[in-house]
Order: sequence, then structure tokens, then C-alpha cells
Amino acid sequence: MAYHFDFLSTFDYTAVLVKGVETTVELIAVGGVIGVAVGIFGAWARTQGPRWLKPVVSAYVELIRNTPFLVQLFFIFFGLPSLGVQITEMQAAILAMVINLGAYSTEIIRAGVSAVARGQIEAGHSLAMTRTQVFRHIILRPALQKIWPALSSQIVIVMLGSAVCSQIAVEELSYAANFIQTRNFRAFEAYLVATAIYLVMAFLLRQLLRLIGTRFISARRAA
Repeated sequence: MAYHFDFLSTFDYTAVLVKGVETTVELIAVGGVIGVAVGIFGAWARTQGPRWLKPVVSAYVELIRNTPFLVQLFFIFFGLPSLGVQITEMQAAILAMVINLGAYSTEIIRAGVSAVARGQIEAGHSLAMTRTQVFRHIILRPALQKIWPALSSQIVIVMLGSAVCSQIAVEELSYAANFIQTRNFRAFEAYLVATAIYLVMAFLLRQLLRLIGTRFISARRAA
């Protein structure tokens, strides 16, 4: 029997889809900014930081990069309350995204730091700048210029990975699609609409990150 498409029944739940998009945007906005900040700190710790901090950050990076994001999410949401740490679904999702993106961006940014010319670093030290000052004023910007496309791709990957946050009842886009198909029994249409929205969001996020890179990362300062 031929399948009859019915997208109108999916768009009857437009408010649910909008709520899902808003939650997904909130997750990547907060998780993305803080996650990249964690990555910058991690890259500094592994290249310019004190000796005792390097193995700590290295262990964190290896642990997160070699375990599934879903397991990390479950550990935070179900594990922390067992230790007496009360946390909401949204807080757990954001924390998991920050930790995950922080580990991956640490390695990406560290690769950019390693590509900065040694002479530039030595010049900073010759001016009596501290390691932190050298990293902030001499290393970080050229490093970000080199790795910005890779870092942007990782941020988009984390945004798409936020779909698993529905497993702890975070009302993001995939949660909305699942909610809709349990109400109208039109799973194909519901998930196709969600897929199209994810495609649009990924495209817009890439364009936004490209604009940020052009305006604030790659742009040369006026003399």
C-alpha cells in the first residue's frame, strides 16, 4: 500500500519544534563558548603551564576523547546525584558538552600553538613577558588563525551531538521530533523535518563561526 505523506500534522506542533530549536541553540551557545574557553586553558596548560598540571590535563583529554559522549552525559546526570550533587537535565547537558568540547578543542588549539614560530615566542620572553603574557599576546591569536576551521567543525559536531541529550529528557530538537511522532504517529515526517532543521542550523552555525573567524580571529589589527 502506498505511503501518504502528511507534513501538516507535524507542523501542527510548530511550537514544540521552536522550543526544541531554542533549547538546542542555548546548549551550543553556552556549551560552545565555555567549551572553547576550557580548550584554550587546556592548550595553555599542556604547552606553557606548570609541569604538575600537564599530566592532569593530558589525562582529562585522553579520558574524554576515548569514551562516548552518551556515557559522559549519563555519568554526569545519573552519577553525580549519587555523590550528593543535585543537577538539572539542562545543567547536566551543558556540563557534558563543555567537558566534551573542552577536551577536543584542547588538542585542536594545542596543534595551532605548536605551529607558532619559535622565534616569536623567544622574542616575547626577551621582552621579560611571563609565560601567560606570551601565550595571550603572541601565541594564541596566530594559533587560532591556523586551527579555526577545524575548531569550527568540532563545534558543529558537538551541536549535532546534542541530540543525545534527549536521553535525559532535555527538550531539544530530537526530543521534540520524538514527542511529535508519539502524538501523530508520523515518524518519517517528524524526523525528516528535524533532519532538515539540523541541516539549516549546522549551515548557519558554520557561517556564524566563519564570520567570527574573519572579523575577530583572522583580521589584522590596525597599526
